[in-house]
Amino acid sequence: MVDFPGDIALRGGIFLGVLVALLMLEACLRGPNPPAMRGRRWPANVSLVLLDTVLARLLLPAGVVGAAAWAQAQGFGVFNQFAWAAWLEFGIALVLLDLAIYWQHRLLHAWPLLWRLHRVHHTDRTLDATSALRFHPLEMLFSLAFKITFAVLLGITPLAVMVFEVLLSSFALVTHANLALPPWLDRPVRVLLVTPNMHRIHHSTHVDEQQRNFGFNLSLWDHLFGSYAAQAHSQPQDFGVDGVGMDEATRLFALLREPFVRR
Repeated sequence: MVDFPGDIALRGGIFLGVLVALLMLEACLRGPNPPAMRGRRWPANVSLVLLDTVLARLLLPAGVVGAAAWAQAQGFGVFNQFAWAAWLEFGIALVLLDLAIYWQHRLLHAWPLLWRLHRVHHTDRTLDATSALRFHPLEMLFSLAFKITFAVLLGITPLAVMVFEVLLSSFALVTHANLALPPWLDRPVRVLLVTPNMHRIHHSTHVDEQQRNFGFNLSLWDHLFGSYAAQAHSQPQDFGVDGVGMDEATRLFALLREPFVRR
């Protein structure tokens, strides 16, 4: 059985370490995005992730890893019906989890009700590593339920789920960071992996660009399913959601209310 407190501490420690490292890099390097306006944006972004974490622990304390451990103990799920090599199952699980998150992200944009929840993430007026903390609690609960269902139905091992969760949260921080690879390196890297330059196109105020570059870890899915965009329509980019000003985008109560506001 997975040691859940140890698992949570490990993932939390890695997440915090990556976040601090990226914030230090952003402070030292000139990024491509507009000024971060940290004093206005960070309190709201940090408040959201703290609220999300508390709710997740209260409502779904076992999380995705705990659900995967239960499925493994019960012999439930597709993978548990086959005697596959552990390394092969582990690799397939990571790829399928990433594919599932890609389609979850597309669903958040395609279904108007879910877009209202996800819209909170897109209201940030510029991007830095803290933008990856900015998710409405109802979207967080939907995402947790989605991942739990997928992990249990496939019978994915707790170790694979834990590794994927670490990769997912770490990549989210990196791809939202106000950093950029040089073009000569960015182009070959984004053949396989999502880069900050690639993901920031998705945060454009242009609705058509918001329907591009849905990937979190692997860029393969955007290339394969026709949602890839190589560059933004205009530079510098404008970030956010039309109709949501800086005041609404930086107040916690306004962000919690955002899904219930008609846009």
